[in-house]
Amino acid sequence: MTHNYSYGCTEFRPIALHWSEEEELRHIKMDHRSPLRIIHCLWLIYCLNLPLSGFSQVDKKATAETKALYGNLMKIRSRGVMFGHQDALAYGLNADLSRWIGQPVKTDIRSDIRTLTGQHPAVVGHDLGHLELGKPENLDAVPFDQMRESIIAVYRYGGINTISWHPNNPLDLTKTTWDRVDSTIRRITADRKNLRNYKKILDKLAVFFKSLKGPGGALIPVIFRPYHEHTGSWFWWGAGHCTPSEYKAFWQVTVKHLTRKRKVHNLLIAYSTDNFINEAHYLERYPGDEYVDLLGFDTYHRNAPQSDSAFTANAKRMVATLKKLGEEKNKLYAITETGLETVKEHDWWTRIVYPIISDTGLSYVLVWRNGRADHYYAPFEGQQSAEDFKSFFKLPQTLFEKDLLNLYKP
Repeated sequence: MTHNYSYGCTEFRPIALHWSEEEELRHIKMDHRSPLRIIHCLWLIYCLNLPLSGFSQVDKKATAETKALYGNLMKIRSRGVMFGHQDALAYGLNADLSRWIGQPVKTDIRSDIRTLTGQHPAVVGHDLGHLELGKPENLDAVPFDQMRESIIAVYRYGGINTISWHPNNPLDLTKTTWDRVDSTIRRITADRKNLRNYKKILDKLAVFFKSLKGPGGALIPVIFRPYHEHTGSWFWWGAGHCTPSEYKAFWQVTVKHLTRKRKVHNLLIAYSTDNFINEAHYLERYPGDEYVDLLGFDTYHRNAPQSDSAFTANAKRMVATLKKLGEEKNKLYAITETGLETVKEHDWWTRIVYPIISDTGLSYVLVWRNGRADHYYAPFEGQQSAEDFKSFFKLPQTLFEKDLLNLYKP
């Protein structure tokens, strides 16, 4: 439970306090003008590692670079919004719509965005689906060894890595993310054996996260975005298959096991809904400020061009909600997935995307992957929106590879 305490000198919010600490706070009876009270206040802030204002990073034991990244992501928003692309270095499309497969260990690393602009995306997305199965490659056929090299490559050029996870059902790993089995979460959290098995799956993620090391041996910070789009019901963790309280408890178990039990200290945790109706809907399954570093949502542009106005208005409404919540909670916020499949509007980037993201304080906007000739979300050489994207790239509030300056340094 989280409480606010006011001492006359400042207000702060303890995070996940032990009972004895709450008891100590509850029995402080000193006059707020007393120097002893002020000293006691400062002593508690020091001992509990509490922020002096607002809310701070979830993991108090995060690595130095992870803490630096968190702070610098807060600052860089004043310069613009980072552009992101899922699997940007793993594969893409050639002008003839054939696929290319990346080799991130090479010096000259390829991405469709770099082919057009000369710069890589500021943010690159990856997915750990099928790591839970012990397979050598993920659900989109990206080898995990290659993914690790891609993450290192992004880190080396100063970019940001974000990792989603489409896991198979922990109760029956033959069932996919999209096999919508009711009560999976309840059955995991209510049964000791099921919970142990689920934590063994999390242990595999912990091993992978701890294997992400830069050239100097330091752990590479990543944004981890589990159990996304939960306001929909197409995944086994979706709204139609568990209650809000069950989802919150499941999220908390996941974060605590990774960060506290397995001591994974290079994560920023992202909470990411699908489209939402209003603020109450967005927060319905929110697990608490002490379990989330970044607020996000996923939204896709469908039925274009008939839906252009409606999509723009809806996206702006949701961004405004996140901006309000982000400012209230002192959290980063982003459009964690979006896109228009096959980018069928030639000016989509400057006419639709830029008006949505500009002057918002968003951390980043990420479009989905360039998977095949009929399933892609970013432009490539010869694609009809390529020239418009080059104009988008030059706009003052879009940030790419070379706009990122030492985000991992204090």
